[in-house]
Amino acid sequence: MWLLIPLAVATVAGMVLLYPWGKDPAKSAFPQGTPVNATITATITGPCLAEGQVQVGDPPPDAKPCLTSELTMTDGPGTGKPLKLTLPIEPSTPRFTAGDKVVLSYNGGDVANPASFQIVDFQRGTPLLLLAGLFALAVIVLGRWQGIAALIALGLSFLVLALFVLPSILAGESPLLVAIAGAGAIMFVALYLTHGLSARTSVAVLGTLVSLVLIGVLSAIFSAASSLTGLDDSTSQLIGSLGHGIDARGLLLAGVVIGALGVLDDVTVTQTSAVWELRRANPALGWRELYGAGLRIGRDHVGSAVNTLVMAYAGAALPVLLYTSLSGVGLGSILGAENIAQEIVRTLAGSVGIVAAVPVTTVLAALIASREPQVS
Repeated sequence: MWLLIPLAVATVAGMVLLYPWGKDPAKSAFPQGTPVNATITATITGPCLAEGQVQVGDPPPDAKPCLTSELTMTDGPGTGKPLKLTLPIEPSTPRFTAGDKVVLSYNGGDVANPASFQIVDFQRGTPLLLLAGLFALAVIVLGRWQGIAALIALGLSFLVLALFVLPSILAGESPLLVAIAGAGAIMFVALYLTHGLSARTSVAVLGTLVSLVLIGVLSAIFSAASSLTGLDDSTSQLIGSLGHGIDARGLLLAGVVIGALGVLDDVTVTQTSAVWELRRANPALGWRELYGAGLRIGRDHVGSAVNTLVMAYAGAALPVLLYTSLSGVGLGSILGAENIAQEIVRTLAGSVGIVAAVPVTTVLAALIASREPQVS
């Protein structure tokens, strides 16, 4: 479809213009220190004591317990050296045990001083790699060569996010414009690489693009009407760490666009495939019959797709929902809170786009498929 060529050119031009050429994206400022890996060799639970202090007698009944961990650093400036760290046991404190592989934060001080280190997290590289390998194996077993193409497209999508979207936003470019250009690049690469250069794929691309535009417009209108600032806790922390301003509402809208892209791809590809298969099964069907049959298939699909999007956002916002519900105020106040209202706008704008993608993609597919002498 020749209409998509100028859109592809505009996507590439947008990426070139928005990329921070010659700029050093902000690297600041999270005071986490240098990550250092270590292994816990032993743990002891007892009263919280200062360095060198000795417990005499029984601790006070209201004394808070502390966990003392003995560690061996496995990389960094203190490789192979033992270390002993103590931290209070709070409800929010992870439960560390002997044998755990953890990540320390090193502030650059004396490696012999425990104050130079802090336990910040677990090491998760191995299980995540195993899960990624299992995922890749499942995709390849079912999809074969198309599965391999899908994995390559997924890798390229991550590269677009890591090498274009994140650096451009951190360098101060408009988050919404960056997200539109990045989403366009991901859409073209993922769909054409996975499904091939064909009229069927072009219809899916066009349907995805129209729906993304609708989602972006609705999100912009209703985030402004709802006075959403985008300044949730994580965004406020980001701005404080960057040391310069960022378009928080634009960042919110960028998240809506990128978050909806994956579900839209699923809907549009499914609809175009359904219409093409209907045409192959009965070449006598005209575009109206193809549209009607495809729309009936789409009604079933859209219900599950919308539910998927709603549950995905609800799952991501579950801690916020739980925390907000503790306030004891009415449901209206909870839903109107900034963090919750953001998720409502994300969910509903994305869902409207998904619903619209079905008739838009189906009618485009029906018009084009009905005019092809042979559908392949």
